[in-house]
Amino acid sequence: MSIVVTGAAGFIGSNIVKGLNKRGITNIIAVDDLTDGDKFINLSDLKITDYVDHQDFYELFRAGAYGKVEAVFHEGACSDTMETDGRYMMDNNFTTTSSLQKSCLLQNTRLIYASSAATYGGSSVFKETPEFELPLNVYGYSKLLFDQRMRAMYGEHFQNAPQQIVGFRYFNVYGPREQHKGRMASVAFHQHHQFKDLGRVKLFGAYGGYGAGEQMRDFVYIDDVVDVNLWFLDHPEKSGLFNLGSGRAQPFNDVALSVINAERAPSTSHLELSEAVQQGLIEYIDFPQALVGKYQCYTQADLNALRAAGCKHSFKSVQEGVSAYISTLNAKS
Repeated sequence: MSIVVTGAAGFIGSNIVKGLNKRGITNIIAVDDLTDGDKFINLSDLKITDYVDHQDFYELFRAGAYGKVEAVFHEGACSDTMETDGRYMMDNNFTTTSSLQKSCLLQNTRLIYASSAATYGGSSVFKETPEFELPLNVYGYSKLLFDQRMRAMYGEHFQNAPQQIVGFRYFNVYGPREQHKGRMASVAFHQHHQFKDLGRVKLFGAYGGYGAGEQMRDFVYIDDVVDVNLWFLDHPEKSGLFNLGSGRAQPFNDVALSVINAERAPSTSHLELSEAVQQGLIEYIDFPQALVGKYQCYTQADLNALRAAGCKHSFKSVQEGVSAYISTLNAKS
């Protein structure tokens, strides 16, 4: 019996493989597209039994080529929120996922898949119900459409699904193994490199009624994301659509200050925000025109559904998660 992880060389996928390995699970089929060959680094220290190119996997899986597969963690997708090719986005994020779900049904395989908080878009409430779903871009729509498909098939909470199906609306995930993501890597990742290269970090200035650096997001550390995914692996009786964030909105200023203090530690005392700004360690830049009207200024995961399912996981704050992340990044540099 095996487990499949799609997007296995990507950020969340490789960390799920790592989490499975920590449990002694190595019978893992890794699925990805290594056209960008440097992504191999995310798999090089992990144990898997097979690697399959994404163009070959889906048809082979549907034909039963891999025997009994217990569960698929489906993390493979186009995650570039600025991608404007709608056909490409829908093919990757909706059509492929729909085909995979049909195959899982045929194979009696559980499906745990990545949705996104981008499904909420312009909403100010982040609860897993249709009235709060207002995507601002085709990426968010591509994720929402598959969620809607599952609701239509299995009920609002997927309660009629014949085997486990779980969708996670990821909020702003950050942590190790995201180095390949380019512009879509986390704020903490970019600010680490800015601080090393420039001696300061950059943040957007005032926008959307928020002061400079005061736009707020629900930032969630990758280890927490993996722990929740594996909790559902341990509970095959639980299905549904769930927010996966920390449940706590924090301003970008908190991320910047956490990066600065982590980079300066342990030789110097921690700075307050006003001190960091005064010393020129934070630079506020004009909000980019390309993002006007397409940017979420505030997100905060409503965790009531997750808690009602029985998952009581305790999430790290930005200060805790960023400190751990910067230590990992510095250890590799």
